[in-house]
Amino acid sequence: MDVSKIGFIGIGNMGWPMAANLVKAGFAVAVSDAVPGRADKFVAEAGGTAAAGPAEAVRGAEVIITILPTSKQVAEVAAQIAPVLAAGSVLVDMTSGAPGRTREIAATLAERGVAVVDCPVSGGVPRAKSGELAIMAGGEDAVLDRVDPVLRAMGTSIHRCGGVGAGQAMKALNNLVSAGGFLIGIEALLIGQRFGLDPALMVDVLNASTGMNNSTQKKFKQYVLTRRFDSGFGLDLMVKDLSIALEVGRETGTPTPFSALCRELSASASALLGPGQDHTALAQLSEKLAGEALGGGNRAGAG
Repeated sequence: MDVSKIGFIGIGNMGWPMAANLVKAGFAVAVSDAVPGRADKFVAEAGGTAAAGPAEAVRGAEVIITILPTSKQVAEVAAQIAPVLAAGSVLVDMTSGAPGRTREIAATLAERGVAVVDCPVSGGVPRAKSGELAIMAGGEDAVLDRVDPVLRAMGTSIHRCGGVGAGQAMKALNNLVSAGGFLIGIEALLIGQRFGLDPALMVDVLNASTGMNNSTQKKFKQYVLTRRFDSGFGLDLMVKDLSIALEVGRETGTPTPFSALCRELSASASALLGPGQDHTALAQLSEKLAGEALGGGNRAGAG
């Protein structure tokens, strides 16, 4: 598929560097965002073209990319842009969305001759900037073949998971595993600190042992022990992804007692800490229950 124009909708923390990499790869990219002025700022810093709204961004585009907070917003945008989408174009939804809702969007757009694939990503802002994202793709192989050059401008690891919605199911389950590893790791660090172990030393030992996971490698020292809590992925979005994972569990009739606990603890942390929290601030829930913060810098208040 020769792509002369990409309409990119949603240039937030992840979307901005992903769209920038498409510009660097030589694609003509028109960007749109709900935040006033953000599209113009993107063009000034990264290139491309600023569109007044989603419909203008996708007009004449062979590929349309959406990366928005929820599938609800994707459905709203899809309804808005549907009248101007060209038959034969492809909507690549990179939102960490709900598989069922995405399938509904795909069925509606199919009536207009527009294909839909879901391609959520993993790797966070650093790998979005470097173009090394892992992409979990759902959709027909023929359609994914057509958009493969576009995906490879943003990611280095593309995994075809099945039909439409399969990529989003995989992304939600990936984040479920990530959240579980984070929560158990924080509790282990708190136990160790109370025993007298240095949490930073514990992280080093875990990373040299079988307790190693993504959180021990890339989150505990970087965002928790430093008290930064600024990885770039929101706690509210983590709760959303865990809710999607549980929804898939219910639909498949799978017992999920530990998964449900992970989701409830994350939702409780979000309610306790308030809006706008980074997902690594989830550690503060366990800290408050223990009455001390990791690292010894705030033992009484725990945040």
